[in-house]
Amino acid sequence: MKFRPCIDLHKGKVKQIVGSTLNEDNPETLKENFVAERSSSYYAKIFRRDGLTGGHVIMLGPGNEAAAAEALSAWPGGLQVGGGINADNAGYWLDQGAAAVIVTSYVFRDGAIDEERLKALAGLVGRDRLVLDLSCRKRGGDYYIVTDRWQRFTDVIISSETLDYFSKYCFEFLIHAADVEGKCMGVEEDLVELLGRWTPVPATYAGGACSMKDLYLVKELGRDRLDITIGSALDIFGGKGVSYVEVVAFNAKQSDSGSGFVHEEPF
Repeated sequence: MKFRPCIDLHKGKVKQIVGSTLNEDNPETLKENFVAERSSSYYAKIFRRDGLTGGHVIMLGPGNEAAAAEALSAWPGGLQVGGGINADNAGYWLDQGAAAVIVTSYVFRDGAIDEERLKALAGLVGRDRLVLDLSCRKRGGDYYIVTDRWQRFTDVIISSETLDYFSKYCFEFLIHAADVEGKCMGVEEDLVELLGRWTPVPATYAGGACSMKDLYLVKELGRDRLDITIGSALDIFGGKGVSYVEVVAFNAKQSDSGSGFVHEEPF
């Protein structure tokens, strides 16, 4: 397990927001936890300096393309990029220096998986450069994959069968617990536990972490098989719960111990 950095972009700026409030139809509902004065490349250079690999640059809506390209150019091959990625622009972002593209909404249509698009995209960029964002929200007793910046429910639930299916087309999952994203109220423990049992490929959990205790909780409940990203609670993004120095030290310790994803049969 390791900490993964993130650079969330909204209207061209590095921000941390409460994910469930991001709604283009009602922009006044948006709650911003942090708006950076620094550029996206500033953070990318910090992550490069400290060897934090597999970070995510997420474009939350239009107007973020220049900032995303700037981050990728500051660390070619060190960051993944997501937000509005499709078959037409995936190659462009790989050419800009992204290690992989992160895709959600494009591979769903009318609430269902669009297998034709999924196969075509995997064929275009290669399974080893495709990350599927299966971010979800809880409804009833299940976690449903959500699209369109976490506002639209699909008919697809997170399950061992679903994860097995998607793993044929990608090498990693990125999964935000959208209901707690940005709220710094603790991680979605049930989801973490399920992902730790079910994921057949490396997966990164995001959402709600507010302290180093949460990082270790994900390590435990996720069976040391999930990575974690922390945004709003991190001090370099204005947070008070987690020190950036601490997560860099955590990664160094995990590297020394040889901790990492190991495939297990789900049960």
